Amino acid sequence: MQRAVDNVLAITKESVKTITYESLNNIVRFINGVSALLLAMIPGKTSILEGMQGWELRPTFRGPRLPRWMENGVSSFNQFIHELSVDSDSGSSVDYSSGEDYTDDDDTPSTPLSRSSRASRTSSFSRHDRHWGNWVLWFRYILALMLFPAKFLMGILLYFSSASPFRGSNVSSTLEELQQLDSDSNKKALKDHIMQRATDRRRGVIEDIHLGTEIFIEAVFDVVHNATHCLLSPLETSKRLLSWFSSNTSIDIPDDASSVSIPTATLAETDPSLGERTANLCDSLNTDGRTCRDVITELGYPYEAIRVVTADGYVLLLERIPRRDSRKVVYLQHGVFDSSMGWVSNGVVGSPAFAAFDQGYDVFLGNFRGLVSREHINKNISSRQYWRYSINEHGMEDIPALVEKIHEVKTAELKSIQLKPEEEQTSSEQPYKMCAIGHSLGGAAILMYVVARRIEEKPHRLSRLILLSPAGFHDDSTFIFKILEYLFRWMAPLLEPIVPGFYIPTRFFRMLLNKLVRDLHNYPAVGGLVQTLMSYVAGGDSSNWVGVLGLPHYNMNDMPGVSFHVALHLAQILHSKKFQMYDYGSAAANMEIYGSTEPLDVGEYYGFIDIPVDLVAGRKDQVIRPTMVKKHYRRMKNAGVDVTFNEFEYAHLDFTFSHREELLAYVMSRLLLVAPSPRLKSLRLKKKRLEVDGE
Repeated sequence: MQRAVDNVLAITKESVKTITYESLNNIVRFINGVSALLLAMIPGKTSILEGMQGWELRPTFRGPRLPRWMENGVSSFNQFIHELSVDSDSGSSVDYSSGEDYTDDDDTPSTPLSRSSRASRTSSFSRHDRHWGNWVLWFRYILALMLFPAKFLMGILLYFSSASPFRGSNVSSTLEELQQLDSDSNKKALKDHIMQRATDRRRGVIEDIHLGTEIFIEAVFDVVHNATHCLLSPLETSKRLLSWFSSNTSIDIPDDASSVSIPTATLAETDPSLGERTANLCDSLNTDGRTCRDVITELGYPYEAIRVVTADGYVLLLERIPRRDSRKVVYLQHGVFDSSMGWVSNGVVGSPAFAAFDQGYDVFLGNFRGLVSREHINKNISSRQYWRYSINEHGMEDIPALVEKIHEVKTAELKSIQLKPEEEQTSSEQPYKMCAIGHSLGGAAILMYVVARRIEEKPHRLSRLILLSPAGFHDDSTFIFKILEYLFRWMAPLLEPIVPGFYIPTRFFRMLLNKLVRDLHNYPAVGGLVQTLMSYVAGGDSSNWVGVLGLPHYNMNDMPGVSFHVALHLAQILHSKKFQMYDYGSAAANMEIYGSTEPLDVGEYYGFIDIPVDLVAGRKDQVIRPTMVKKHYRRMKNAGVDVTFNEFEYAHLDFTFSHREELLAYVMSRLLLVAPSPRLKSLRLKKKRLEVDGE
């Protein structure tokens, strides 16, 4: 009797799980299909999914992607879900244009070069073939929905026959046989799919729903199974109750249940004995909380973190890929809603930070103030006090503190080069050359810093500026940006007391964003639609906005934000059509700060810039258009600055997030123009000769 009940419960449980799973999966496919239909209706967006087969499950290299360095692991549930999601008819001989050309033994992610070759092969399809392929795809999708009931009933019959006592096999073995049968029929079609699905360590919301539903069903049927077992075996149940009441054994539960030590061992270690690893909340939620340090060290580069305190008490993180004996220093500064992660987001191939290090530079990565964690010397600082800053503080407080810390560190490290006493007295030249690379808001803040230091007659310690699509002039903006600027300035008095900054305040919603981006990557039609909408909000800019949101610095523990006054400062710049400092709203306040009733116009003081400047613009950049970068160029040229200007076919985020060999080659060629002075070179050669003679 008990065996019959167990078989019935097992069959019922698996049937409920199958129906639930297929229902959820079909709902997601329907949403993805509707998204693909909407994309096909939007002018100029039909190419996002062109040439693709099986797009409801497979991401596309044309759509939003996550960085390649993040594709180094996969959760078993991710692989299980996506293997089962492939229909049995997907084993046809159709050649997937988005599939990766892997061999059976090679599990290494493809290089950017191989991705470009796949893109060229995909673009070789004719328009007629793509149109016919889309119709075939829709026909297959409708046919799969029509045949689903028959497929499900056949599975139930196989289940009953295998669960019969005459067969002598249990339910779990039957399920494994069905999965093996389906896997064998799709083995060839799944090879590229499984390799392509080797994504980062996160689960999306949809995968969590699948997993949570399965766990819930298992728990419910486990309770039902135990209850029926107690009813059918009253004698055994009474014995267990008596033993339970008579037992005095207690279980000690640790006070801190958020972290648990788990014994682990890694293959090929010299000592294979079990060690202790702490599992935290991020592991259980399967989110990605990797930092810039994790990316750098996982790729085999050295790393150093330096805490920098500004004059007004903000604690900044200065990260470094150190070459301590190098006299060539490069300082990279990110833009708005970004962090140092942007400079390493493309891994070894394609990231400016790694390219500069490989060229022999000591690399420093600056981080502006503006994190949800509110790093400040005053641990009890309120949110309103913390976010009370504008672009002025980025250029007048953050960058000076970071540059001075770099100078302090490098000067101390380079003391190993012994100078003669008379040279120590007469030489005022710093023992290194530092080039600054800034993107977007970082470029504007660096310009503000250099001009302000020269006006104050203080050294800025920089030898060259390379500014990638720098902010500062915004009067030639898109219609959407102008509308947003007008509405923001009009509503600023109402918003200022309520909204101190623009960020996601709670850990739950930050975790939700982290997981939703994974779903947008798993289902490219939905991701493409969101990408299109975000590009429209950004004035039509074609940057990979969804991919940027997938960077780990947008995680549940922390993320960069934007102060209300930084946003207001940008609106003031757009309205005034000048690269001006923050307007405090009254003539008296401006007079106290600047010595004039109007804010300081930084563009009028470009004549103080005494170092070469290289300006780079993107022809597809709709956030900061090339005409605005040219305005910087004309102002500097008229002021006598040694300035160059160059354009590339890039959008706004392509300067840091996308792999662009042409841009990297240009930036490196500009960096090579900054070299140690002849005196320092001769001193280095002299030291080497002394070392050789000593040996």
